[in-house]
Amino acid sequence: MKVSSVLIALAIAILAVSMWALANRPEAEPSWPERIQGFSFSPFQEGQSPLEKIYPTADQIDADLSLLQSKTYAIRTYTVEDRLFEIPEMAKRHDINVAFGVWIDRNWERNRTDMEIFLKTAARSTNIVRAVVGNEVLLRGELTPEELAVYLEWARKELDIPVSTAEPWHVWVEHHELADHVDYLAVHMLPYWEGVHIDLAVDYVVEKIELLKSLFPEKPIVIAEVGWPSNGRTRQSAVATPANQATFLRRFLDRAEKEKYIYYVMEAFDQPWKHNTEGAVGAYWGVYDVKRQEKFPFTLPIVPIANWAVLAGLSVVIALITFAILLIDSQTLGNRGRGFLAVLAFAVASVMVWVVYDYLHQYLTLRTVVVGMVMISGMIGVIVVLLTEAHEWAEARWIIRLRRPFQPVALADSELPMVSVHVAAYNEPPAMVMETLDALAALDYPRFEVVVVDNNTKDRHVWEPVEAHCRRLGGHFRFFHEDPLAGFKAGALNFALKHTDPAAEIIAVIDSDYTVAPNWLRDLVPQFKDAGTGIVQAPQDYRDGAENAFKAMCYAEYRGFFFIGMVTRNERNAIIQHGTMTLIRREVLEAVGGWGEWCITEDAELGLRIFEQGYEAAYVSQSYGLGLMPDTFGDYKKQRYRWAYGAMQILRRHWSKLTGRHRSRLRSGQRYHFVAGWLPWLADGANLMFNIAALLWSLGMIIDPLHVDPPLVVFSILPLALFAFKIGKLVYLYRTRVDATLGQTLAASLAGLALTHTIAKAVISGLITRNKPFFRTPKMAGASALVKALAVSLEEIFLLAAMLGAAAAIRKIHSMDTLDMKLWVIVLLVQAMPYAATLLMALISGFPWLPALLGGRRHRRAA
Repeated sequence: MKVSSVLIALAIAILAVSMWALANRPEAEPSWPERIQGFSFSPFQEGQSPLEKIYPTADQIDADLSLLQSKTYAIRTYTVEDRLFEIPEMAKRHDINVAFGVWIDRNWERNRTDMEIFLKTAARSTNIVRAVVGNEVLLRGELTPEELAVYLEWARKELDIPVSTAEPWHVWVEHHELADHVDYLAVHMLPYWEGVHIDLAVDYVVEKIELLKSLFPEKPIVIAEVGWPSNGRTRQSAVATPANQATFLRRFLDRAEKEKYIYYVMEAFDQPWKHNTEGAVGAYWGVYDVKRQEKFPFTLPIVPIANWAVLAGLSVVIALITFAILLIDSQTLGNRGRGFLAVLAFAVASVMVWVVYDYLHQYLTLRTVVVGMVMISGMIGVIVVLLTEAHEWAEARWIIRLRRPFQPVALADSELPMVSVHVAAYNEPPAMVMETLDALAALDYPRFEVVVVDNNTKDRHVWEPVEAHCRRLGGHFRFFHEDPLAGFKAGALNFALKHTDPAAEIIAVIDSDYTVAPNWLRDLVPQFKDAGTGIVQAPQDYRDGAENAFKAMCYAEYRGFFFIGMVTRNERNAIIQHGTMTLIRREVLEAVGGWGEWCITEDAELGLRIFEQGYEAAYVSQSYGLGLMPDTFGDYKKQRYRWAYGAMQILRRHWSKLTGRHRSRLRSGQRYHFVAGWLPWLADGANLMFNIAALLWSLGMIIDPLHVDPPLVVFSILPLALFAFKIGKLVYLYRTRVDATLGQTLAASLAGLALTHTIAKAVISGLITRNKPFFRTPKMAGASALVKALAVSLEEIFLLAAMLGAAAAIRKIHSMDTLDMKLWVIVLLVQAMPYAATLLMALISGFPWLPALLGGRRHRRAA
């Protein structure tokens, strides 16, 4: 590693550790009292739940009371189920008073049974100081005030201790009449649920208590629940963390002593079972965790993450390893590029360490473990894709010099080898093919032949004019019509190879729609003077980009690969060979077995086989030929489907050599580019699965809003971050490396997004099937271009409607007061953007008369 890289890594590491330290500065807060007034008390242990009728034993309850004996004067209970009605007598042995509670809901029969147990116990237990009939019954909407009043009056009649029901402060304000049926107000003060910032929370409690005092001057007020969760969703400004829990409670207890409040801290012990009734946050209100360990310091300064130094050190180690990997074989990368990668590596490492740390500090059930493993796997996938995108960004923008620049070579005519130009055609317009042949006839090259193979065209009126034109062009143009001929384009090119002049040393291949520059062969064939060169490649380029708006957008999208990706890949001799404007050494082509008829992208597969034999490729980013783009949106999608499907075929067939399991002469840089280059397409496939899962998850949130929460914030941020990063990269590189106008850049973004679903389907199909896909042409010859474009986009239109519908339904059903809820809606909207782009591209392509308004800069064609 260069000295500059070491210094950059050291500087960023110091910055990263400083950020960890800054985020974890100790904060002095009032000390926890030696003994507080009261705890809310639910003695359920890990694996126990009243919902499943699994209750704590007497010994477990007694152990909990023993732990609290010296820490509180009182506890508050909620139910008399099972043996929980025995808690008052057990608490008496530990000198703990009890605010005794009974659960009330819509189950009238159970209510009566429980009330009888409750009243009997309360009447005989001398350490029960107050009674609480029902908990948030009105808040849940299970009884009316009048119905609840019946139970309250029943208890007041039977008991000689104060009786009340527990509700949040605003319920008492809204149901003023309820105070007529209680002896005191049992009030819940939980500012977290109301989205109050931690710094305002205690003042908020005091403010609401003063409001209640003014409204009910004759009624004593007991704060029946007051607390803050240590984990869970962020609600508006309220963030659930152990540090915030400690901060709120220590501040509140100090203020409560001054204000002379009667209170019960919510709650003594974490209750994981509440995840099923209150969402993720329900499990984390305890001062002690489910193992009965203190969750935060009672007297020492509060640090958000107590062991942050360990996490910072771990993130630095991961970042350094990641940074070192990114810099493998990057000796030409400038310091700005190294700094860019270093910042990203340290940011990603810190986020990853924090996410895993935070996740492992949750209570894990089988469901959360499975969901967590899937999400963490997705996070790792997103990070890998992001880093590979960043690596290409850095190397496309901040290299000091090209390691493998195209070096022109001049040879005398007598030194130039003979070239055989192969043109494969299937059912192509004769006029177009003849225009291609005329351009070949005008080549400024001393010795060449042209072999035209028309394979499987049925209509004689299509291929016979081309045959006649070849005869007119002279003896070095030869035409073959073969029907049947297997193997598609690869079969036709292998046929041409068998009928190539024995003297030809170089095979040139162009598509039947390409008009080449006269100096194409003279400029590029001399590159084969180096015996190690197997391929010489020029970019695909197009001549119909100004025909209409649709083609202008397609043209803008194509340019990025040939003038960014291919240039970067060429630095490590890892270009993707494409089957037009390509030159191949004949002996190499024959030695590797010709074109692969099994692969739908025979050109890229051939290039990889040639690299596996150790040959070099030369790439020039100057255009030497112009072809035609797909005329319709459906053909545009089919072309990209073929490319992506073929890439997966290649990946599967060559995986052992790409990973080094089987011997080849591939270098590590070549392996990297072939795998990393297809990662964005693999990510599109994974993204489709994510979208399906997101819709199912959203459906759960719509059908069962009380029990299905949105995914954790971090898992919403990651796809948003990757999307933003990729768009930022595209815009930056198109503006700086492709020299595109702003309009061309936006057009490229839209066209690329419109292909996302097509690529995703191709990737998934390519990974699970082996046969070449069959493309069925819609039988709509009489339909308009717009109808055809929309017909081939029905899947995307459906998914667009599903995503937007889910976002709208969630926004209507759920309160948008939590960050994760807002982010999830944003995720759905962002994930809908590629489908919206498809619809927009379909509409634009459906009006071929729309003018191309994306003129401006483009790469110069060879003279």
